[in-house]
Amino acid sequence: MINFRLLKHLYLFSVVAEELHFRRAAARLGMSQPPLTEQIQVLEAALKVKLFDRSGKGVQLTAEGAAILPAVKKLVFQMDRVEVAVQESLRGRGRMVTIGAITTAMASPLPAVIEQLKAEVPDASISVIEIDSAEALVALDEGVIDVAFARIESGAGHAIHAHPLRTERLGVALPRWHRLAARDAIAMRELADEEFIMFPRAVSPTFFDGIISACRSHGFTPRILHESRSVTSQIAMVGCSQGVALVPLGMQHLGGELVAIKALKEQVDIVTIAVAWSARTQDPMVERIVAIASSMGAGDGSGAPAA
Repeated sequence: MINFRLLKHLYLFSVVAEELHFRRAAARLGMSQPPLTEQIQVLEAALKVKLFDRSGKGVQLTAEGAAILPAVKKLVFQMDRVEVAVQESLRGRGRMVTIGAITTAMASPLPAVIEQLKAEVPDASISVIEIDSAEALVALDEGVIDVAFARIESGAGHAIHAHPLRTERLGVALPRWHRLAARDAIAMRELADEEFIMFPRAVSPTFFDGIISACRSHGFTPRILHESRSVTSQIAMVGCSQGVALVPLGMQHLGGELVAIKALKEQVDIVTIAVAWSARTQDPMVERIVAIASSMGAGDGSGAPAA
């Protein structure tokens, strides 16, 4: 039997963990602080662990609290999905399909895919959530999302299928004052001694590994001294003279006055958006989304930004 009281307490824990402040958490929950504190204490007693340390420095998660937080967040997310699905069902609509997408895909091609799907299936229930590419693989495998639009290679895993939608040529972003910025094209080997701004690998393994492989094939391993979670912020950091970055050449329009984005002499292509789904899926709606996305074809994405 479902322990609804425990679910409620776990939800309260997740809010306090995000705020790390009982009064702010209580205000967000629309309740007073003493009952919130009491219910967290009840949860700690039930789990037989201390979840928060309270001191003059504020509220901090204990090691045990930090350990269970990721699982609780997933549970809270699923609870929200169930509530939305119930509401959609009461409106007479079918099963909700959840799409996870990186920011780039939300600009293109996802809107066109959803528009075509809605034209074919007007009562389709679609929920879109923002994720990064590494999260997409886990979310697909765990059934948290049904379809992903992210940087995922076709060989990502036996349980995941992927079809590339956009392959882009890499360029190099340089500060305008850089000695190479006046060139029309730059050889990869000329970047060997530069300081690089890169994604953390955990955010986008495909993009990261593709760039590392390209550098190594030209005789060097990039010195990654700065990390950024999006290509847009990479370019901004280049403008702050923090280093250089290998980015999709189609982002030249974002260079502005401070950054020059130049072509590489070598053609280095990388998948920037793919549609991916679980190999275990036999849902006609998922199959239709994949078919619509795939029919739009892979392109060079020269006019599309990657985030």
